[in-house]
Amino acid sequence: MAGEVTELNSIPTTPRAFGFGAVSGGGQITPPISAPPSQLHSPSLTRSPLLAPATPKTPKTPMTPRTPRTPRTPRTPRFITPLASPMRKAIVTMRGYLEEVGHITKLDPHDAWLPITESRNGNAYYSAFHTLSSGIGFQALVLPLAFTFLGWTWGILCLTVAFFWQLYTLWLLIQLHEAEPGTRYNRYLQLAKAAFGPKLGKCLALLPIMYLSAGICTALIIIGGQSLKLFYEIVCGPTCSSKPLSAVEWYLVFTCLAVVLSQLPNLNSIAGVSLVGAVTAVTYCTLIWVISVCKGRITGVSYDTVKTKSEFDKVLNVLNGIGIISFAFRGHNLVLEIQATMPSTLKHPSHVPMWRGVKVAYFLIALCLYPIAIGGFWVYGNMIPANGILTALYQFHGQDTSRTLLGLTTLLVVINCLSSFQIYAMPVFDSMESGYTSKHNKPCPRWLRSGFRVFFAAVSFFIAVAFPFLSDLSALLGGIALPVTLAYPCFMWIVIKKPKRYSAMWYINWSSGIIGMVLSIIVVIGGVWGLVDTGIKLRFFKPQ
Repeated sequence: MAGEVTELNSIPTTPRAFGFGAVSGGGQITPPISAPPSQLHSPSLTRSPLLAPATPKTPKTPMTPRTPRTPRTPRTPRFITPLASPMRKAIVTMRGYLEEVGHITKLDPHDAWLPITESRNGNAYYSAFHTLSSGIGFQALVLPLAFTFLGWTWGILCLTVAFFWQLYTLWLLIQLHEAEPGTRYNRYLQLAKAAFGPKLGKCLALLPIMYLSAGICTALIIIGGQSLKLFYEIVCGPTCSSKPLSAVEWYLVFTCLAVVLSQLPNLNSIAGVSLVGAVTAVTYCTLIWVISVCKGRITGVSYDTVKTKSEFDKVLNVLNGIGIISFAFRGHNLVLEIQATMPSTLKHPSHVPMWRGVKVAYFLIALCLYPIAIGGFWVYGNMIPANGILTALYQFHGQDTSRTLLGLTTLLVVINCLSSFQIYAMPVFDSMESGYTSKHNKPCPRWLRSGFRVFFAAVSFFIAVAFPFLSDLSALLGGIALPVTLAYPCFMWIVIKKPKRYSAMWYINWSSGIIGMVLSIIVVIGGVWGLVDTGIKLRFFKPQ
């Protein structure tokens, strides 16, 4: 009996705290309550660490140790490694932010020293001011003369086609300004080199661009000097006893005024000057055609095209008229430069405000060009002088028009010429300073910058005095500059954007580019032949 008790006491008593059984008052152990088989295999029970598994657990297969990574070559010394990791994370975070709100543009460090790209805080208003000031000027006053060669129907048709054609190529240039992510083509010559190659692009674009800048500045000195002389005669009146200045002296007065304004440092700083030029251009264009139309058609007016001796001469006249119309549309050589003055990010690209300003500017340009061309031809017909509608106004209505209106119109022309001189001279200033900065790797000193601008004005003044007949070559010069406006942007789009072959853009740009080049060659040949056939009064060093 004692052995039995010892045997019973040898059985380990299950602790009450675990709840698997309890000892009764008689000393017997109450066996644990067993659960149904279905509950034993439930997830909650099988996960319990207190349940003894029926079969021993299969030991876990030990994990294969990871292959140690090949240590990277440390880019920084080990002693700054604790700082490198947070710094690297900050750089990555900042780079992601920049990619989200903008893009990292590859900029030439010399651009911060040059007049065109020195300031990049432009906006849509600046775009409208610069485009309007550069897109309308004295060339518009010659448009009625083109109608004498083309007639009503062909004159209006050619003017309309040229207007929308050059507006389309203007849109192409604006889109090509940032054709490649991270790259901005800030100048027309840069885009031409990127599209056609460094050598070919320079050969194709350098001469027309330099003409459109330097040549127009020379023509502005001629027109501005003549307008100053005329303004003095109107204000002084026929009974004035003072001795007037000569034509050369008036050219010099205009050049000095232009030099003073040219001391403004960069393209953005002349935004106010361009605003004044835009307002004066729209005002004097409106005044001229309104006064002319209100006076009515002159006596003996005729709308027949100019009579010629042969069919060949008739063809030359048609080409001359097309050249005059193409010469009236200018400013494409300044589009990329104007857009370069604007900030650009991925979310706010520069082409959006640029195109917004251009649309407003060309709406106003259309309101000026069409009334001058149509109204001027309706009033004066074939009797319009070669110098345009402004000369016709003084010639036919100088006696019966208020001197105040005539003087105001002339003064507005002078102010507009001064304003246009600044924006057209800016690419030349930029090119001259670029040679210095690239050679010396430092910004151009203020005294040297002023010297460059005085030198350019002096050269333009000398050319204006030596060749005062440049304004008579408007048709020929218009043909030389025509590819910059109508042809090159189309070829640039094909080379850079690579539109799908035989798509609509592919056909439009190829046809427009080829027609523009053929038209340019024909207009130049026609202009040269016309000069040889009819001759021109070569008045060297004899300005009038």
